[in-house]
Amino acid sequence: MDYQTGFFYLFSALLLFAGFRVITARNPVHAVLFLMLAFSQAAALWLLLKAEFLGITLVLVYLGAVMVLFLFVVMMLDINIEGMRKGFWKHFPLAAFLGALVAAELIAVQWAGFPALSMSPDAPGTGVNAPDYANTKELGLLLYTEYLYPIEVAAAILLVAMIAAIALTLRQRKDSKAINPGLQVHVRASDRLVVVPMAATQKSQPTEAAATEEGKV
Repeated sequence: MDYQTGFFYLFSALLLFAGFRVITARNPVHAVLFLMLAFSQAAALWLLLKAEFLGITLVLVYLGAVMVLFLFVVMMLDINIEGMRKGFWKHFPLAAFLGALVAAELIAVQWAGFPALSMSPDAPGTGVNAPDYANTKELGLLLYTEYLYPIEVAAAILLVAMIAAIALTLRQRKDSKAINPGLQVHVRASDRLVVVPMAATQKSQPTEAAATEEGKV
């Protein structure tokens, strides 16, 4: 067994362990940290497959941005863990059935294997066999030409998700300055200004003793 096979088994074992701990961790923050570990091991597997662009993208995008955002959101939401555990066994049969179904599908695909792809040989000096070939450049040209519209849609979805995450962190917080537009629309002038009737008061005249004391001062 060469060193690449050893690294493959090491990264795969850590990936499976981290994925298992994501769904079994009792603390949501610990689950997010294990998910970050799983993504890092998946990026290492991509590097072993010589897919440097996918590995670097997984580290920069998911570990460097998305998962850090998830971690801060989970920490700021102050989730009630005891409330989340209620009804666990009620939904456990459905969750176990779906998990077994997904596992059976994965086993069936792996058992059947993947058919060998027939690729026509490239011309000398062109294609994958070219000395100046770069998969990152080819992926960039493909993403921003043929798949430009899906990339823009994905960017809009990520923007909406980021705004929703920020809105969730400001929900039901005592120091939040958020306003309800519905209440502002239905406001009435009588709710903002209240006229309280008061009896007229007259300034009292100073007594003789008080005037004498003021003269002494």
